[in-house]
Amino acid sequence: MNHIFDTPKMAERLESLKAGIISSVASVFGFLLTNIINTWLLHLQPFSWTSSIFIGFSGFLFGVTYRYIIRNDDNPHLKSGGVMAFGLVRGLAQIDGSLKNIDISTIALPTESILCFAIAATILDFSIQQNWIQPFLGND
Repeated sequence: MNHIFDTPKMAERLESLKAGIISSVASVFGFLLTNIINTWLLHLQPFSWTSSIFIGFSGFLFGVTYRYIIRNDDNPHLKSGGVMAFGLVRGLAQIDGSLKNIDISTIALPTESILCFAIAATILDFSIQQNWIQPFLGND
């Protein structure tokens, strides 16, 4: 029989869901912050609901994945590697279509993504330290 609904597995899924939700909110907060700065300094287009939904969804996936990446480990390379991987993939995908017109606003996109995920990672680390989210312990 399939043990999908075993209590330990459901508890892990709930912790991952909490990590995803916290990370999603933190990513959108980071996006709003960088959007205000970009609009003010670089005179880029203002807030976009579509972009905030995309960063929220990306932040949710980041939170779930980040919890599994760091486990119960304090290795800074794992933490920064997860942030950079998500940030660069999202940021470079945004500029892929505009390689012919590279300017300062184009370079701001990967930086914005990395900053959003760094904020999410910081808040997730804080949440784990406060025991709001349990770290993934693996199948020991």
